[in-house]
Amino acid sequence: MFDGKFRAPVDAAVKPIGAALRKTKMTPDHLTIVGLLVGAGAAVAVGAGHLRLGLVLVIAAALPDLLDGALAKASNTSSQRGAFFDSTVDRITDALLFGGIAYHFAETEDPRMVVLPFAVSAVSSVISYQRAKAESLGLDAKGGLMERAERIVVLCIGLLIEPWFDGALVWILWGMLILISITAVQRFVKVWKQAAVAPVTQARIDLRRARRATRRGARLHRRSSRVPLRQRVPRRKD
Repeated sequence: MFDGKFRAPVDAAVKPIGAALRKTKMTPDHLTIVGLLVGAGAAVAVGAGHLRLGLVLVIAAALPDLLDGALAKASNTSSQRGAFFDSTVDRITDALLFGGIAYHFAETEDPRMVVLPFAVSAVSSVISYQRAKAESLGLDAKGGLMERAERIVVLCIGLLIEPWFDGALVWILWGMLILISITAVQRFVKVWKQAAVAPVTQARIDLRRARRATRRGARLHRRSSRVPLRQRVPRRKD
């Protein structure tokens, strides 16, 4: 949801920062790695029960992820390899964060609650897979109630209020699980409707029709341009 409505304003806001970062000789991959390391630190802090520190580190980990795209555009280094690397690191960072929450629950909540953050992580991976698979088929699976940006925001809210309201993080994760499940259904329906006649399939159908029309036209041309047999001319009698 944020990715669709606020992407353009955010890109415009961070564009000058990307231009400034270009002068430091940093690359987008450097920022991606920094975000991964900070995200790992956030997971450790949350697992150790330092939720406020974890909150700060989660926000700090989100900044490089926000700026690497701006730097790539400013330095004209956008590439498929960079996009693949960034997406992979995002999945790893998410897994680490929810793993840290699971460890925190194992120490402070009912041990069965450990399953909750893993369930959130699993369904989040399904959402990411739906988009990746749809795009590989030439379809669009963007959108939904709870994309990655929303998940990070909601997680930060949970880490913020948990020290004051014990158990709030559990309820927030339950709400997140419901919303991301709805998002998975939304994306499935969206792709399913598009895939009724997928662009790739339709292109193949059009190609077959074009070939048939070409062959048909060639046959008609040969028939119309065929030279009739020369009729016998009767011999002239003297």
